[in-house]
Amino acid sequence: MKLNYFFSFVFHKLPARAWNGAAWGVGITASIVWGALAWTGFAPAGVSALIFGWLGGILVGILFGGVILVLGWLLNRFPKRFGLVALGALPLLASAYLALPLAYGMMAVIAGLLLTASLFGTGVFSLLFLPLARAQRNTALILLIIGGFTLLGGGAFLLSDGFPIQPPPNAAKLSAQNVIPLDMQDPSKPGNYSVRTLTYGSGTDLLRAEYGTQSTLRTSPVDGSELLKGWSIVRRAYWGFGPEAMPLNARVWMPDQEGVFPLILVVHGNHPMEDYSENGYDYLAELLASRGFIVASLDQNFLNLSLAANFGMVAPLKDENDARAWLILEHLRQWKTWATTPGNPFFNRVNLDRIGLIGHSRGGEAVALAAAFNRLPRHPDNGTLRFDYDFNIHAVAAIAPVDGQYLPGDRRLPLEDVNYLVLHGVHDMDVVSFSGMRQYTRLEFQNGKPYFKAALYIYGANHGQFNHSWGRHDMLGPARQLFNLDALLPAAQQEQVAKVTISAFMEATLHDQVGYQSLFRDPRTAAAWLPDTIILSQYQDSHTVRIATFEEDINLETATIAGATLRGEGLTLWREQIVPLKWGSMENSSVYIGWDTETMPGLPCYVLTLSERNLPLWEQTRLTFSLAASDESPHPGKTIDPSNEQGVLDLSIELVDYTGNAARLPLRYFSLLQPPLRGQLGKLNWMSALPISEVIFQTFEFRLGDFKVQNPLFDPQNLSVIRFVFDRTPSGIVILDEIGFQP
Repeated sequence: MKLNYFFSFVFHKLPARAWNGAAWGVGITASIVWGALAWTGFAPAGVSALIFGWLGGILVGILFGGVILVLGWLLNRFPKRFGLVALGALPLLASAYLALPLAYGMMAVIAGLLLTASLFGTGVFSLLFLPLARAQRNTALILLIIGGFTLLGGGAFLLSDGFPIQPPPNAAKLSAQNVIPLDMQDPSKPGNYSVRTLTYGSGTDLLRAEYGTQSTLRTSPVDGSELLKGWSIVRRAYWGFGPEAMPLNARVWMPDQEGVFPLILVVHGNHPMEDYSENGYDYLAELLASRGFIVASLDQNFLNLSLAANFGMVAPLKDENDARAWLILEHLRQWKTWATTPGNPFFNRVNLDRIGLIGHSRGGEAVALAAAFNRLPRHPDNGTLRFDYDFNIHAVAAIAPVDGQYLPGDRRLPLEDVNYLVLHGVHDMDVVSFSGMRQYTRLEFQNGKPYFKAALYIYGANHGQFNHSWGRHDMLGPARQLFNLDALLPAAQQEQVAKVTISAFMEATLHDQVGYQSLFRDPRTAAAWLPDTIILSQYQDSHTVRIATFEEDINLETATIAGATLRGEGLTLWREQIVPLKWGSMENSSVYIGWDTETMPGLPCYVLTLSERNLPLWEQTRLTFSLAASDESPHPGKTIDPSNEQGVLDLSIELVDYTGNAARLPLRYFSLLQPPLRGQLGKLNWMSALPISEVIFQTFEFRLGDFKVQNPLFDPQNLSVIRFVFDRTPSGIVILDEIGFQP
């Protein structure tokens, strides 16, 4: 029954003009209610403000109603059959092309498909099945040609890999004159051990013999039912078990010689569960095993997404990352049993004092969660679930991790006293922001032991190529066709980055080859081992004395260390704020500094003044700070054309001792500052609704003795003032954080 007939029945079949009264009633009521709000909101500003505010609101309401009526009128112009099919096609097309990072491209493709398919279908149907006059036949032919050629052209565009893009200038490479290559073995080269492989599993796996009848070692299932909700009947039928009986399955690579070796567990992320993921890290596991590590790549595919098991996307597993972390610890429990059981192949072969974890995507968050759970007595959200692990997890490496898929106690995960490495690609099409930087920032060193953390941001790297089973496509189905794959590094080069950095990290933390830490201080020291791409690095160790972190308060003139002060001179912009990412924020505060020597008199600078003389400062001490360029204009209220590529930035660092002796070095003495890395994810610039760049810091280090070379009278032990002088680039804006010293 149509709505107007219903109301006519309610109003005892009054004449149609009675609707005018209904319109007046609703309009006057809304005007009075809006007028009550306008009286309190606009009237205090005067009668004119009240009148314009009241009338303006009514006008907005009329325009809104007009838009709705026009849309309804347009829908009514179409035949019902076409309207039904077109509206029904919308959710199907939207699901197929669901790519939120490219929201505008997604909408354009859906609209284009609806339009061109309509034209093509109209032409074909009319020519084949309808009696047409000559003019009508010509019209149908034109529609067929336009629709057909548009579909073919659009299809060719979507099915192509995209278009090559011009990479930005590599600031670090342009200023590498003082870089000393690392005098150590290439960590991506195989070591001295031959490698043996085996599997362990439940012995009853219905789908994979390597975890079933062909498994070398058998394991007992573990009950994770308290950690998981939403395990569907389809998931149970596919795997043959539920959350109460999850298997401990893994592939193992180990040295085939006698010895006791550190243990590394590798954990994949979320991917269609039917396309098994744990095999995709064999390039990394084989390398590490040859260098004297035992490596196990864990099977957690039964926790992954599935269109079938999730009933489309209606019933997914909910917040399952704590279960992923718990399973890691249950695997470690099994390894401890094997390593201490005579007669077992792993008896006296595993160094349980040196354990490393590697995780990718959701696995990247899970390994950090596991390191935190390892030291807890109980599950943070379920006190009835006891933990009794306390393994010696010494190193955690996260590859393109998510952050916050699981929130213990509805908070971000705190983490402390562990070595940590995080890698992320500029062209990640799944985890589009460097969300792992949040965990990097939250990691604290408390117990005084030597630890370090490092973060690497890699131009041209995507999400999937760190796992060669996943490959170049970070999205499922047709949505992958929206992305510009020609911007990516070749898979072999992206794997090379992982091999060099993760192998060096494990060598430094589990084999005590501390010389590899220089790679993370400055990746240019390993340029001979890495592909020719831009890698931004951040580094901090447990010995770092942090002077200014910009987290302590909202006073622009105070620093972290007691008595230190901050001030700006001749700046166009000076503020502290939470640093945004493409998606969300870094949840970490930094100082934004802008300057323009053409519009502001004097020499712009940012100054940190120390009050204490008891800091551990020597000629070998390094001044360290994190710095990033911004796409923002140095003039508040103005914008920068995003199509204009920014040049590299330079400035000067000036140190002054308590007697007034000053020494100055250019930023380029360590490295020029990289302009923002703009990662065009879509095949066309306009496709993305997100910013094309985000704030990514670089860590800069200056040895105090190098300043003394510039001025022999300068005394590093009596350092009083650190001055950032903006004298080498006419204008710009930089973001500064984590000023400190490394003894």
